[in-house]
Amino acid sequence: MSSPGEYYNSLPPITKAYGTLCLLATTLSQLGLVAPIHIALFPELVFKHFQVWRLITNLFFLGGFSINFGIRLLMIARYGVLLEKGPFERRTADFLWMMIFGSLTLLVLSAIPFFWTPFLGVSLVFMLLYLWSREFPNANISLYGLVNLKAFYLPWAMLALDVIFGSKIMPDLLGIIAGHLYYFLTVLHPLATGKNYLKTPKWVNKLVARFRIGAPVAAVRQAGGVGAVGSGTGGGAYSSARAPPESSTNTAFRGRSYRLTD
Repeated sequence: MSSPGEYYNSLPPITKAYGTLCLLATTLSQLGLVAPIHIALFPELVFKHFQVWRLITNLFFLGGFSINFGIRLLMIARYGVLLEKGPFERRTADFLWMMIFGSLTLLVLSAIPFFWTPFLGVSLVFMLLYLWSREFPNANISLYGLVNLKAFYLPWAMLALDVIFGSKIMPDLLGIIAGHLYYFLTVLHPLATGKNYLKTPKWVNKLVARFRIGAPVAAVRQAGGVGAVGSGTGGGAYSSARAPPESSTNTAFRGRSYRLTD
């Protein structure tokens, strides 16, 4: 059994960085060094008072230390890692672009009053879950050891559980919308038309190469799946023939409700 340090070092770079920043944001909040209201997304403060940091900081807050926060962090460690080590293996730039595109999509959606939510971290985590469920739709999922279902239905089952336990539905719904938009533009639309309009920008590839994050762009393999048509292109057709890394996933830890704290 590996130590916590060895496990942490084995995590893929983007997932590790995002999870670490989420943990840091909550730690600073719990210590009273940063108040959640100072990092929340309020459009009027962003555009009228130029508090532009809110466009970024809100994406890393998952709530205070609680079972709810632990659940969200486990979802990052689970589905983020499975994506980055699976369909996005040796495609760090593509995975980073997926996270950037998802963040931008959530920010645009949140600008609509109906969709507004002060923190989009939970939505970004839920987007990872949605993409994983589309990448491995036939993986067997066990909820509480009582209900078995295919991974394709997992996001909707989790959303239903949130409603039942009184949690806010909007963060989960935003994650599904952002995830499906990315999946449509990189998988469904290219599969139908042969055209990909969401290729990973060159500046993302250069950024990854400049800081030597993950696998070098030149070493990226060609693979099917979300965001993959070739080296650093960030789009392509989904391959349903590829088996998931695990045949089943136990999501019993979702048995407790969780809320997004302001």
